[in-house]
Amino acid sequence: MSNNPGRTNPLLKAERADRNRKILIQVGVAAVLIGLVAAIGIGIAIKKAEKDDPGPSPTIAAAQAPGSVTGSITDNGSIRIGKPDAKVTVRVVADLQCPACKAFEATYGKVLEDAVNSGTAAVEYNIISFLDKASTTQYSTRAANASYCVAEQDPTKYQAWLSAMFAQQPPEGGNGLPDEKLVEIAKSVGYTDAVASCITDHTYEKFVASTTNKAFDSGIKSTPTVFVNGQQVNPSTLEQAIAAAAAGQ
Repeated sequence: MSNNPGRTNPLLKAERADRNRKILIQVGVAAVLIGLVAAIGIGIAIKKAEKDDPGPSPTIAAAQAPGSVTGSITDNGSIRIGKPDAKVTVRVVADLQCPACKAFEATYGKVLEDAVNSGTAAVEYNIISFLDKASTTQYSTRAANASYCVAEQDPTKYQAWLSAMFAQQPPEGGNGLPDEKLVEIAKSVGYTDAVASCITDHTYEKFVASTTNKAFDSGIKSTPTVFVNGQQVNPSTLEQAIAAAAAGQ
C-alpha cells in the first residue's frame, strides 16, 4: 500500500480534535477557578472591611455659655460631662445591664452630679457592652448606643438619663428593654423626638464595639471600674478620692 500525502488521516484528525477539546476544557476550568479565587478574595476583603469599619463616630457640640457644663467624646470613647476648668477627672467604666453598676449609680450618682455642677470634677462615662450575652437582644450594645445618642443631643441631661436608665434596668437573662422603651426613657428626662432614630437605627453600634474592645485592651476586667485622675480607686472610696484630688493631695 502506498501513502497518499494529500489524504488526511482520520485517526490523526480525531486525536487532534480530542487534544484541542481537552485544552479548551482545561483553559475553561482554570478560568473558572481563577474567577472563584478572585470572588472569594473580594468577598473576604469586603467582610474584613465591614468588620474593621468603625462606623460613624458621635460628636458633641461645645457649650455656648462660658463656664457651663458641657460634653465631649474622649479618645477612649468616654462621654465627658463637666465644666472646662474642673480639676478632677472621674472615669466610670460601666455597663447598663450590670447590677453592680446600678448599685453604684444609686449610691454615687448624686455625688457625681454635684461634683459636675459645682465644677469640682468632670466625669467620663465609659459605657461599654460588656454583658451582651446577659440578654437575648444585645441589650448592653443597644443601651450603650442610646448613651451616645442622648449625649450627642444634650450632654447637660445625660446624668439624669443615666439615672433613669439604671432605675429601669432589666433583669439579666431576659430580652432587655426594647428600643421603643429606650426612646421613652430618653424623652422622660427631656430629650426630644429627634433622638429616636439614632436609638432605633443603632447608629453607633460599631462605635460601641470599638469602644468596648479598647476598654478590654486597656485591662478592664469588670464593671464598674472607677478611676480618679487616672488612678483606679475602690468605688466605696470615691468621695474621699475626689476630695483628695481636688485638694491636690
